[in-house]
Amino acid sequence: MAKLYFYYSAMNAGKTTTLLQSAYNYHERGMRTLILTPALDNRYGDGVVASRIGLKAKARRFGADENLFALIEADIAAHGALHCVFVDEAQFLGKAQVWQISDVVDRLHIPVLAYGLRTDFRGELFEGSRYLLAWADNLEEIKTICHSGRKATMVIRVDEQGRALTDGPQVEIGGNDRYVSVSRAEFKKISEGSGQIELQQSVLPLDSAG
Repeated sequence: MAKLYFYYSAMNAGKTTTLLQSAYNYHERGMRTLILTPALDNRYGDGVVASRIGLKAKARRFGADENLFALIEADIAAHGALHCVFVDEAQFLGKAQVWQISDVVDRLHIPVLAYGLRTDFRGELFEGSRYLLAWADNLEEIKTICHSGRKATMVIRVDEQGRALTDGPQVEIGGNDRYVSVSRAEFKKISEGSGQIELQQSVLPLDSAG
């Protein structure tokens, strides 16, 4: 039975690496997949999903107001049966788009695997994550570690000196130079100005990036 899965984490937990590995497993068995990625994230080029360890694949970009159910129906009409749909950076989905990918599961009987951050740099849920947490059939946390040694569950946006930024737009595309994954305790301490992040600590070993 097809299901909607939400794999969530903080930054640098290997979400995209896991997505690409899962897609490869389908291809290895002769099954066709579709990878969707939001148009606002073009760090790796137009229509490319890439992990920090060098894995990459072609993807279909979608806009903020695009109907994902109609997009997937059109892809099937043009290219044939789909066995799985993957959504990268799923935190950027809108409420309607989360409902649409749930329709892909319920009406087209195609599993959808969505990967994304749970919260933003202020500790608030992204819209896409909020509704995936509410509506997905399966929720799975992909874990990563804070520099303190605790499990990292939060994300901090930092300036050039490693100080936490607490104001600004929710969406600002960036990588290890702007965002650091930390535990809740560290998030509180650094957000309250009791400490700062050494920027080199935000550049994690390749095998822990994603």
